Amino acid sequence: MTAYASPGFLVPDDLESVFPPVRAHPAPQSRPERSAADGPIFRDPVMFDLMQRAQRIARSDASVLVRGESGTGKEVVARYIHRHSPRANGPFVAVNCAAIPEQLLESELFGHERGAFSGALGQRIGKLEAAQNGTILLDEISEMDYRLQAKLLRALQEREIDRIGGRAPIRLNVRIIATTNKDLEREVAKQTFREDLYFRLNVVAVHVPSLRDRVNDIPALADHFIEKYRSESGRGARQFSPAALSALMAHDWPGNVRELENTIHRALVLTADSVIGVKALEVGPPSGRSPAAATLSDFVGRKLHLVERDVIIGTLEITGGNRTRTASLLGLSIRALRNKISLYAAQGITVPASTTAARTP
Repeated sequence: MTAYASPGFLVPDDLESVFPPVRAHPAPQSRPERSAADGPIFRDPVMFDLMQRAQRIARSDASVLVRGESGTGKEVVARYIHRHSPRANGPFVAVNCAAIPEQLLESELFGHERGAFSGALGQRIGKLEAAQNGTILLDEISEMDYRLQAKLLRALQEREIDRIGGRAPIRLNVRIIATTNKDLEREVAKQTFREDLYFRLNVVAVHVPSLRDRVNDIPALADHFIEKYRSESGRGARQFSPAALSALMAHDWPGNVRELENTIHRALVLTADSVIGVKALEVGPPSGRSPAAATLSDFVGRKLHLVERDVIIGTLEITGGNRTRTASLLGLSIRALRNKISLYAAQGITVPASTTAARTP
């Protein structure tokens, strides 16, 4: 059995010098001698468009709101924007607004003077001040306390901050990038997020798509995580079996890239061979159902080409891989069906093979 190994793809420093300014999908290349810190790993045309947008945004000094589900790589995109901006030589300071208790976040952001409150034994520089001449990332901004949002808004408007207990304002020269996995418009309507702060942050918006909406990135990301954890695990596995790759491509990945990373890490721990099989991945179709058992709710909000792929593969499963019967049920010509199957095969997706007895739905 042959194993499948997909070349990863890393964003170069100058995106437009490598890719022409068109929407066409670039041909796969071998992985350059660079670390993942140089930028997001991607191969899907959706991410290609996003990274072109990110590079244009980086040239400005506008505030950026990066949106997307948890685990999609919002911070990676934020760091890419910073590294390709005129502030690249300045600091990049990240603050997780969801991880710091409400009563401590104000001091974390703005700093404090000695004796400003009980326990303030010395002066402390806040994260905003620490990011001078650079970029500050406000991760999960929607989790910030409503009262503190007002103080942040003033800092952004006036370009100055006051340390807690301080007597003089401090001029601020930072770029703001905020991330959220929530619908901020809905939070504004619920009055849990300030509308004026929303408009101040949302000068330029970037939406990082979920992994299920950029399936062509999965093989490259999976290969990257193999390289990342292979030496740590002491295992020799470097490739996926065709069935394992098919399982990776078919999974919904509700945890997105973070879930994929954990899956590959676990597979390396469980695999003694040079090829990672399906069993080691411990993933399957959503809710234990086959694609053929999907309901309408499974398709809402998904890209049409991904829905079409799942419907075709699901119908092939029902018909026992009978191409003629599948084409008839779907209203396709047999030639059109074969072309789509060839496309899926080129993407490394396993399509049900024909059996001797087709099942009639």
